[in-house]
Amino acid sequence: MGDAALLGWHSTDEPQSRAAVTQDQLPPLRPQPQARHLSHRRKPPPQSRPRPAPRQLEVPLRTARRTEGSDGQAAAPSATARSALPHQSPDPRPPASLMTQRTRAPRREIFGWAMFDFANSAYTTLIITVVFGDLFTRVIVGDAPDYKLGNLLWSLALAVSYLMVVVCSPIVGAIIDYRAAKKRFLFASYLLTVVTTAMLYWVAPGYAWLGVVLLILSNFAFSIGESFIASFLPSLGPPEDLGKISGFGWALGYIGGMASALFVVLLLGEVSAENFEHIRWVGPWTAFFFLAAAIPTFIWLREPGVARSLPPGASYVRLGLDRVRQTLTHLKDHRDLAVLLVAVFFSMSGISIIITYAFIYGAQVIGWDESVRTLMFVLVQITAAAGAFGFGFVQDRIGALRTYLLTLVLWILAILLIYLTPAIAAAAQTRLGLDWQAQYVFLMVGCVAGTSLGACQSTTRTLVGLFSPLSRSAEMFGFWGLSMKLAGVFGLLAIGLLQALFGLHKAVLFCILLFVAAFLVARAVDETRGRRIAAEHDTGVRAW
Repeated sequence: MGDAALLGWHSTDEPQSRAAVTQDQLPPLRPQPQARHLSHRRKPPPQSRPRPAPRQLEVPLRTARRTEGSDGQAAAPSATARSALPHQSPDPRPPASLMTQRTRAPRREIFGWAMFDFANSAYTTLIITVVFGDLFTRVIVGDAPDYKLGNLLWSLALAVSYLMVVVCSPIVGAIIDYRAAKKRFLFASYLLTVVTTAMLYWVAPGYAWLGVVLLILSNFAFSIGESFIASFLPSLGPPEDLGKISGFGWALGYIGGMASALFVVLLLGEVSAENFEHIRWVGPWTAFFFLAAAIPTFIWLREPGVARSLPPGASYVRLGLDRVRQTLTHLKDHRDLAVLLVAVFFSMSGISIIITYAFIYGAQVIGWDESVRTLMFVLVQITAAAGAFGFGFVQDRIGALRTYLLTLVLWILAILLIYLTPAIAAAAQTRLGLDWQAQYVFLMVGCVAGTSLGACQSTTRTLVGLFSPLSRSAEMFGFWGLSMKLAGVFGLLAIGLLQALFGLHKAVLFCILLFVAAFLVARAVDETRGRRIAAEHDTGVRAW
């Protein structure tokens, strides 16, 4: 972890708790006439018997003994060694400090990483999901009774911001991997989110265009920051712990969303034209919460990796484009990651629709009271946190891929129940004589959706972390961000057009098709193979 690389290995014949040693503790390596073999077994004397073929690496093997040059990079092997190592081109390896065992980070560092989820959840909760979306469509635009223009402008603003992330995320991720600059770019996105969110105070009726511009900028900064913070995950622990770590972060995020909303509920009041002068402070409050709560992240979270100098005559944009092009060329060797990202595209299209329109649906279709709206928010936050945390342990027990498929089934059930909520309430009243109101049935449905929400997103983050080599984690999570935000563009544009044609109630059924497509695509992913390929990259056996 970090600049002090831990070197060691374990095989399936040894316990994984074997202590790792630092390079300074290793004895000097003597020159050998043969290429060094990436195995812990004793090397046979020269000419005594034929050299055995390289053994297959087993997950979670993440180490290889290496020599380093004076610049901290792995020393280039001799011509004989290069010809003996499989899949290698001249000097393809990352810095030696990245070719380490994935050991568990200190608890303080994991907590600092998770606190960013706690902090940024104020934005997605108050701005995207619960308060500002409702405020923008019903009060600032206010085209009652169907609010079609407000809904369309809201979808367009978010779609444009996601499209900006799609263009920038993989390129920026490749650059920060090369320069080991994850914290600096994370800090920049954090500041931009805080400033533009605070400026939402000045968005008032008649200034919808200002709201669109600020929403594009703030959501772009927030969304690309999600990719930056997620790229730290592979360096925080071994594969068997990533599910719990990711689930802990996501669960803490939902707790943060609930904590940030307490101020709004207690002091700012309801979303209405009459209460506009109070509720408009939701932007500055969200910015302050994010600003303060993310401070532990920048104190305790360490920058993984070693920075490399820019090649002579190269630019950072060209470097990022070249590395992305190189990755795309080698995607055939990362088939499971590529297929997973297609599945993520479909599932996140559905989730982005639900996150963006859940409370708008409650107001426009269900017609809930303000007290029920508040109770729904609390229930969704609690069940989402429980789902993310609990399914984190499930991931590490039955596998992240199986867990992901299970959450997709839950989502299909949840969307069907969302659509049927008015019919269920009506049937209970007419056929069973029960005084069930649609808004209270919707509360129960929200618990199913909340459990699915936390578990599904946490699981996809874990899978990308398992399939990502340490030396390119930001780039891989850049592609994850690309897939998620391209999904947001597609999902929001689709639901915006569908609700304009058929109404929001019927349009929500589109989400079922998206989750079914994600399920069918994800069945082609082989989790074991994807983890093995990442391990081979970490040890230098497989090169880009």
